Amino acid sequence: MLDLGKRTIGDSVSPLRPVPSSMVEASYDRLVDFALEQSHALLIAEDALGGPLGFVLLLDRLPDEVTGSAQGFIAFMAVEPAARRHGIGARLLSAAEDVARRSGLAYLALMVTEENEAARELYAQAGFTTERRLLCKPL
Repeated sequence: MLDLGKRTIGDSVSPLRPVPSSMVEASYDRLVDFALEQSHALLIAEDALGGPLGFVLLLDRLPDEVTGSAQGFIAFMAVEPAARRHGIGARLLSAAEDVARRSGLAYLALMVTEENEAARELYAQAGFTTERRLLCKPL
């Protein structure tokens, strides 16, 4: 999880906020530390030999910051670049939904950059819709 996340964290960075890769990796480390201190589920997709292909890190008790209602929150999801477009992300999302439902959660949320069209398409196909938008203005 740590290696794949660090190798793919750049997919989560908007071009509006140019930042050195070392800072992005440190941010990922802080996210993982935060997530692992919370109630969570770590789901890993593996190939036939048990090699990791992707993962989803799901926080299962993080309340919505506006309503305070219970929700599942996908803190991070990654699929090996060579394994993308083979349904792994869709299966990871489905597994995360199953965990959230079994936990009695009514919602599953996540964040994605506008530029990550492949991920946004995957999420839309899985039934996610835009609820809020983070707007940014370079100064």
